[in-house]
Formats: sequence, structure tokens, C-alpha cells
Amino acid sequence: MATVTFEQATRIYPRTERPAVDGLDLRIDDGEFLVLVGPSGCGKSTSLRMLAGLEEVDTGAIRIGDRDVTDSPPKDRDIAMVFQSYALYPHMTVEQNMGFALRLAGIGKAEIARRVAEAAAILDLSDYLQRRPRALSGGQRQRVAMGRAIVRSPQVFLMDEPLSNLDAKLRVQTRTQIAQLQRRLGTTTVYVTHDQVEAMTMGDRVAVLKDGLLQQCDTPGALYDRPANAFVAGFIGSPAMNLVTGPAVDGGVRLGSAVLPVPRDRLARASAGTGSVTVGFRPECLEAAAPGEGFPVVVDVVEQLGSDAFLYTRLPVGDTGEQLHSSDVVVRVEPRSAPPVGATVWLRGAAGGLHVFDPASQARVD
Repeated sequence: MATVTFEQATRIYPRTERPAVDGLDLRIDDGEFLVLVGPSGCGKSTSLRMLAGLEEVDTGAIRIGDRDVTDSPPKDRDIAMVFQSYALYPHMTVEQNMGFALRLAGIGKAEIARRVAEAAAILDLSDYLQRRPRALSGGQRQRVAMGRAIVRSPQVFLMDEPLSNLDAKLRVQTRTQIAQLQRRLGTTTVYVTHDQVEAMTMGDRVAVLKDGLLQQCDTPGALYDRPANAFVAGFIGSPAMNLVTGPAVDGGVRLGSAVLPVPRDRLARASAGTGSVTVGFRPECLEAAAPGEGFPVVVDVVEQLGSDAFLYTRLPVGDTGEQLHSSDVVVRVEPRSAPPVGATVWLRGAAGGLHVFDPASQARVD
């Protein structure tokens, strides 16, 4: 096991102007499960491939433990990678697939058999060792791919969207198994996904990237409660945080026909130079209010989920005549008391649930 450190690591692909990964500074502790998350094209897979040695590092450095591996070939980095496509040999059995890398390394048959048997027991694959990949389900194939990584006892596991080929139910089951397995083995793990729910449920810490730049790296709880900027606020959470920009007025921010109270010091710092403020509140941080209190919204869609219901609403035209786009605000309510479509309801933010962002820099204002 070992730490992993990115030191201003940058990757610029030929014939492109903008770096795919731009000055990444990130330290992953020994035994930590770190998730890289972000939208398509944000640089998360490129960062992982740089660590694996599959992409060049144009500037900066990458260290595994005390070793500078920036220019080392993949075989010398003591890492094991689990790919999205499983990458199993179809003509080999599960046992042969899992032990193939060990055979290439010249390890004896008895030791290979021991390691494969141990990994198969951990992954509940003992009954499938003589089957070929075509006789396995998607989830079983992914466990074989993980077993092939485990038997090598590497310093670092690298996982590139390993669950994206699985159906929704199997993804939930397998991500739990991966998280439990990592805790049991204690191997430093870097995991890439575009699914923020997957990231929040699996990682010790989550690193959010956008356009090749690291936006924030923190625990899932800290990302949710104190996002560093509007992008992180809107990306983390399902449904996402409501983000609305309105003009700053005396006492708060005008939303439609009402004014949302914002503390004066935060209002002044967030609106400096623009006269506008971006406010955010999560669906569960809004509560019903009496008419005339808070701000009104019109219900467009009611989404019933059994234990919860979500209202997709829009802010009506305000006194100033501004028209905000439909479905501006999502609200979580009790499913049995959800209002009908077309109803106007008044909302107010729960104590401590308001987030304020500078509309120019998008940075959080505390």
C-alpha cells in the first residue's frame, strides 16, 4: 500500500489548446478510497490514465509512495487497473483469467492457485472458477476483473467506471461489494465515475473536476453541506441543489414576486460589482409557508417516489417583469400531502439551509 500524489500534473493532447488535466494537485492517503467525479470530458479518466502510465504527463509529477513514477512504464508502477469493459480473455476460464498476470510474472503454480482461491473466496467466485466469461453474468464478470487485480496484491487499485455496463439494481449491489472489499483489503484505491450518487456512497473523499480543473476534494458530507462553488453545489446531490440568480435588493434577493432574506454581509460581498446574487437551497431545505411568507412557486410536475415526492416548480413573473425558466425550484415534500399540478405554494428556506454564491466568480460566500 502507498500514498499517491499528483503535483501540478498536466496533460495537453496534441492539436488542442486547453489542457485535458490542468495543474492537478491532489494527495491520496495510504489505504484511502478516493473517487474522481465530474461530467464527461472533465479529465477524470485522463487523470487515472496518467497515474497508470497510459497517458504522458506533460508537466508536473506523479508519485506513488516515495517513488517518482512520472516517466515509469505501467509495469513498473505496482498498480492494478479494473476497466469498464472487463477485458477478460474469452477462451480462458475464470481461474486462468485471474491468474494470467501472475503466470506472466513467473510465479509458481502452487502460489498462483493459492492467491486465486483466496480472491475467489473473497469475491464469492469459488463455484465459477472453471467457467468461461460467456457463461457469467455482467456482475460476475466484473468480479472476475476485480479478482485479477486482487491476486497481484498491488500498491494501488485503479478503477475506471467499472459499473457502467451493469443494470441499475446490479450497480447498487456491486458498488456496495466494492466498497466493502476495499475496506477489507485496505489498498489505496482511485475510482473514476460520472455518477455522483456512486461517488457519494463509495468514497472516503470525493474529488470533483470540471474542464480539467479540480474544483473541490473533501468528504461526501462536506461536499454536500459546504460546496466550494456553484458548480459543485449543482453537481453533487440528487436532485441537485436549486441555484437561482436574482437582483440584490434591500434585505435579500428578489425571486419572482418576493424577496428571499439574505444576511447583509453576505449579500454585500456576493453582489459586489454585479448587483446580482446566486442563492442555493437543497430540495429538503425548503418547507411550506403561509401565503405571503417566503416566496411563491407554481407546481409543474409532481414526482411520486413512494417514500418521498418531489415538486418541480417555477417562479412566477415578478414585479420587475423578469421571467425565470420553467422548473427553477425542486422541493421535497411528504408524498401524501403533495399539492396538485398547477397549484401555487409558498416556500421558505429552513434554518441553515441557504447557500450564497458570487454570480461572477461562482465561489461560495460565507
